[in-house]
Amino acid sequence: MMSSEFHSTTVLAVRHGGKTAVGGDGQVSMSNTVIKGNAVKLRRLYKDQVVVGFAGAVGDAFNLMDKFDGMLEKYQGNMAKAAVELAKMWRTDKYLRQLEALMVAANAQGLLLISGTGEVIEPDEGVVGIGSGGTYAVAAARALMGHTKLDAKGIVEESLKIAAKLCVYTNDQIKVEVIE
Repeated sequence: MMSSEFHSTTVLAVRHGGKTAVGGDGQVSMSNTVIKGNAVKLRRLYKDQVVVGFAGAVGDAFNLMDKFDGMLEKYQGNMAKAAVELAKMWRTDKYLRQLEALMVAANAQGLLLISGTGEVIEPDEGVVGIGSGGTYAVAAARALMGHTKLDAKGIVEESLKIAAKLCVYTNDQIKVEVIE
């Protein structure tokens, strides 16, 4: 069964000032042991127009990203349609519904949270986070959006640094992708 929160990662996406940025920390943990510190949890899909970040089992996430990329191709880059079709397949397919991962997808037009429970959610405020440090990063991003002159990339970087100070499953080895 899919758990609502995965440990060992933090991914944050922010849409601010006409730009979208997606970032993730680099920590990979097994139980309470850090295995790797500089993993990349982001991938560019569909002609580099969509950035996906993932939390959960890496093999499961890569399987889902491949399927999502296929859906993006099928629907000619329509991220919302591809996400809905992926969520339907993920929830109903006997094999796929066992996969444990969450995804954030972003393009120049918006952000989506995609889950194996069939959820495809577009956040109201242009901020979405997943993983064990996701709520910390979202809170920091919302505060920064209203009280700083940072752009989307700067907000993601600073928010992930804050999350790294609070969440033991998150580190400060941050990678950010920007979509313009």
